Amino acid sequence: MSEPATVLNSIPPNAEYPLRGQTILLVEDSRFACEAMRLMSQRSGARLRRADTLEHARQHLRTYRPGVVIVDLGLPDGCGETLIADLARATPRVDVLLGTSGDPDGDIRARIAGADGFLPKPVESLGVFQSMILSHLPANPAPDHLRHVRNDVIAPDPLAYRDDLAQAAEVMASDYDRVAIRYLTQFLGGVAHSADDVSLGEAVDALARSHHAGTDIDAKLADLSALVKSRLEAKDWLCD
Repeated sequence: MSEPATVLNSIPPNAEYPLRGQTILLVEDSRFACEAMRLMSQRSGARLRRADTLEHARQHLRTYRPGVVIVDLGLPDGCGETLIADLARATPRVDVLLGTSGDPDGDIRARIAGADGFLPKPVESLGVFQSMILSHLPANPAPDHLRHVRNDVIAPDPLAYRDDLAQAAEVMASDYDRVAIRYLTQFLGGVAHSADDVSLGEAVDALARSHHAGTDIDAKLADLSALVKSRLEAKDWLCD
């Protein structure tokens, strides 16, 4: 029989669960990316809360004070850098403030905004996840003997990837504008990168180039929509 949550929360962190007692707020719109970090948090002994927009994150922060906040830079209602900048200036400041993105320039953007560090997508290594948080925790909650990390690779449930594709399909089925296309390419590009879906990533890149050039957008959007539809109609989601 498992121990009650109140008992587990009273146990100090150790080498097996170095983040025990920490509450992590993940501001992330991708279910697939969120599932990966949920598993990593669970394996590390931390509690994960999720907000999928900047607005929801701010609502959460008015009620709770997490020790760690991880912010995706591309969100449906704005840039994650704005939340990072606000939290970096806040008093009291959260112990650990990290950015995350599949954008190669995300590290620079997050740090300029005030983040302590950056988790590039896909975040698959439990060791990288734990090390990034432990390296920025205050000395007392993270003594040296707890800085033992595990090198496990975390694989999220593929059904979470399907949920992300369904969300993208809804965006493409509605009336769209330049803002919607920009969000779609950022969101779906990150999802494709996290799931290592090369052909989907190429279709997203093609739409992004058309969007930037202002030409052939409808055709590229139709190609991407057809590819997403084919993924959603696949019958092997439960076979992995």
